Amino acid sequence: MTRQELVDCLGTIAQSGTAKFLKAVKESKDAGTDNNLIGQFGVGFYSAFLVSDKVVVSTKSPKSDKQYVWEGEANASSYTIREETNPENLIPRGTRLTLYLKRDDKGFAHPERIQKLVKNYSQFVSFPIYTWQEKGITKEVEVDEDPAEAKEADQDEKIEKKKKTKKVVERYWDWELTNETQPIWLRNPKEVTTEEYNEFYKKTFNEYSDPLASSHFTTEGEVEFRSVLYVPAASPMGRDDITNPKTKNIRLYVKRVFISDDFDGELFPRYLSFVKGVVDSNDLPLNVSREILQESRIVRIMRKRLVRKTFDMILGISMSENKGDYETFWENFGKHLKLGCIEDRENHKRLAPLLRFFSSQSEDEMISLDEYVENMKAEQKDIYYLAADSVSSARNTPFLERLLEKDLEVLYLVDPIDEVAIQSLKSYKEKNFVDISKEDLDLGDKNEEKEKVTKEEFSRTCDWIKKRLGEKVANVQISNRLSSSPCVLVSGKFGWSANMERLMKAQTVGDTSTLEFMKGRRVFEINPEHPIIRELNAAFKSNPDDEDALRAIDLLYDAALVSSGYTPDNPAQLSGKIYEMMGMAISGKWSTFDSQQSASQPPQTETLEAEVVEPVEAGSQK
Repeated sequence: MTRQELVDCLGTIAQSGTAKFLKAVKESKDAGTDNNLIGQFGVGFYSAFLVSDKVVVSTKSPKSDKQYVWEGEANASSYTIREETNPENLIPRGTRLTLYLKRDDKGFAHPERIQKLVKNYSQFVSFPIYTWQEKGITKEVEVDEDPAEAKEADQDEKIEKKKKTKKVVERYWDWELTNETQPIWLRNPKEVTTEEYNEFYKKTFNEYSDPLASSHFTTEGEVEFRSVLYVPAASPMGRDDITNPKTKNIRLYVKRVFISDDFDGELFPRYLSFVKGVVDSNDLPLNVSREILQESRIVRIMRKRLVRKTFDMILGISMSENKGDYETFWENFGKHLKLGCIEDRENHKRLAPLLRFFSSQSEDEMISLDEYVENMKAEQKDIYYLAADSVSSARNTPFLERLLEKDLEVLYLVDPIDEVAIQSLKSYKEKNFVDISKEDLDLGDKNEEKEKVTKEEFSRTCDWIKKRLGEKVANVQISNRLSSSPCVLVSGKFGWSANMERLMKAQTVGDTSTLEFMKGRRVFEINPEHPIIRELNAAFKSNPDDEDALRAIDLLYDAALVSSGYTPDNPAQLSGKIYEMMGMAISGKWSTFDSQQSASQPPQTETLEAEVVEPVEAGSQK
């Protein structure tokens, strides 16, 4: 810079050109689209005084033969400009800034800290940045011989003399290129190899393993930006909290200058917080703030396109010939996608094909919803599912009996988040999701005449059972889902299922006041073809007040409570009823047999030997 340029650029902000620039922006057609001031005028320069007591700028312009020095102090209201007269400080061309650091900021003079700052914020700027670093070179130097050894060597002339050496590290200082990593996103994707993408991923995010997939793209049009996104091969160690969006996995650059990696869902929704990558935009200002990120229309458009590209990348993994890649992805990040089903209704169509579940016909290998739809029966209209705590628990539940007989596939939702995710989806490819543990299950095989006859026969029995159970159940009705079990307890159509009720009770900070309201409606369904139900029907017709029959109803309800996945309110009482029934069932079964066996054998007499006792006189001590 010349002397006049020093005055204009490093003088007051009022004369730095900012006002002229704003005036030009207002007059232009693109008024208000770019307010990028930092880095163009003196605002960025004066940030040096945050860590410095004094700043010295020595500069030589090609327009002038003289070199000028600008000096300013942190607490001063003025600055000085003088001509450089010391030959040792002359520079051929360019500018040298010298910062006299404050006492508390001496750490900024440490070479490692400077290098770290440059790598973090200016790693990908177009011009090279060198830092002054201490280096070392290994050399071999001769070692002085011991006089005694030298004397022995002289006596034996035949022995060839070998000079002794040792390795030493010679320290020196030199300039080192700090921003050597090239911005890979500026290159043509066709020219970048997979190895280069993987190497860039490892260096940028300090990873040791290759990513599962990468996506390199450029978006043009309304908003222009470049990006490289990655799907990691594994989730971070010890990170069980999938709802924390602050992962520092997305690094935002503006014109290749690092701006921030501290986002709270502005660029990516929290369920995709595991995605790593860099985003470089020329449309955002360098002085981008949290408020700008939240309110900027540009950021909203960027977010929308980044999410789409991420789904395309994940879909590519799922369609890969190597099925193990998607199994690895699902094991690490499947819960994130299920969370997306709950939070992001706009992308349900993109999320649903990526979901995986166990089913009644595939208990060892997860299937997709597309595979389920392909295997559906011609007359099947809905997608059936059952929520449980494990595959084995779901496999043995009474809700499945009639569906397995009809060879209808049922999805097993064994993850705690599964049920809420499926309920949020509601349907897939015009097929509604139906919970088989809730009332009004329609399997498409209704026989109205048979149902009418059965209802007439058992309607009064149902009323009798309902009277006995009282407020425990909302209704007692004939079941169309049972074949081998006598009864089952189903939840109301709009209430919690047994699995959801169990999960809500386990919540640490759950609201217990809502439990009674949400779990309220339970329907007791009976199987009219089961011998126990037929016996109860006969008991009602003959003697509805029989105590044994009433106790049997209570035990049936408790057994249905457990087999349907609910938790008994009084486990000890249930145990007592079971012990009582066991006592009645096995009473005298083995003890009668033992008594009969002992009665059939003749009694055995023992031969006793007589003992001779001598007479004793009265008063004797014997």
